[in-house]
Amino acid sequence: MRKYNFAATLLMAILLAGCGGGGSSGGSQAPKVSFTSEVIFGDSLSDVGSYAVGTVTALGGGGQYTINGTGKNWTELMAAQLGLPAPCAAQTGLNGSATYGFSEPVVNDTSCTDYAQGGARVTNPVGPGNALLGGSNAILGQLTVPIVTQIQNHGTFSGREIVYVMAGANDVFMNLSIYAASPSPAAATAAVTAMATAATELAGYVNTNIISAGGAKYVVVINMPDVSSTPFAAAQEATAPGSKAFINTLVTTFNSQLQSLVANNPNVLFVDAYTVHRDEVTNPAAYSLSNVTTPACNITISNVTNPTNPIGSSLMCNAGNLSPGVDSHYLFSDTVHPTPYGYLLLARLVSKEMLIKGWL
Repeated sequence: MRKYNFAATLLMAILLAGCGGGGSSGGSQAPKVSFTSEVIFGDSLSDVGSYAVGTVTALGGGGQYTINGTGKNWTELMAAQLGLPAPCAAQTGLNGSATYGFSEPVVNDTSCTDYAQGGARVTNPVGPGNALLGGSNAILGQLTVPIVTQIQNHGTFSGREIVYVMAGANDVFMNLSIYAASPSPAAATAAVTAMATAATELAGYVNTNIISAGGAKYVVVINMPDVSSTPFAAAQEATAPGSKAFINTLVTTFNSQLQSLVANNPNVLFVDAYTVHRDEVTNPAAYSLSNVTTPACNITISNVTNPTNPIGSSLMCNAGNLSPGVDSHYLFSDTVHPTPYGYLLLARLVSKEMLIKGWL
């Protein structure tokens, strides 16, 4: 896995060089903002270890949704670029099965400000992997604290933090599941409406709870990547034709509503990860991607006693349980989450947009 570390080093150098202090040929550059800390609200894409407890760590999982131990989450890369401490999970624990080592006490760390959690939705506290959903969800028992509560748990801001907000995918998964259980035109309309509502709620939390009432001055809102271009969506399409188009409608409904409500706020930088992610899948060579259709991690399991990845998720993926022939430029670690290289591409996008905004 040395190639992963080399790729991380190379792209980090590109990130830093692209945001360096090279002079311009005329006019003055906006001064770089000296951020005092990094605060993160979101879901698994920004989670740096909320569930790094019990069996997750015992079997070599680093508690991040990627190929653990071979690279960094995009939030860690951004912290390094800004000269800030690496983010750590504000809350850890699991409410799952004690039999399989997924029942661990919930611990809050007030020194950590990455509130993002795998399975978190915008407002609803029950997201994918939450024990209240029953079935296989009860085995892992993710905490899935929603974004609204994450923001409340943090409280107010000094105005010198860089705040990252990225959510929505788990609302897609939940609404898609509800629709799939009893598909109908009315159910489809309800799912789309629910996504628009979630986006409206998230925009309200950003504009009001984080900025106007909370006091934050620098908020980066990243829209939802193109879930319809993931291996998950491809599998859905194989069994239910039309699924990819429907998933895309859910995603774009959320993204367009969110953008319309936050993009004009001068304290917000809106980053379009959807368009770039879609282009990565369509034109992989342009991003040096070698595979954009197959998960890098071996997530095939027969039951929860599988010794290497008992839950079939990148949460417990590492260099020891990859699929044969995987190289460092795969895009997906499992059916929806990026590899370390994928996270580096996301960090590069955020870095570029912050530079254009004048915040770097």
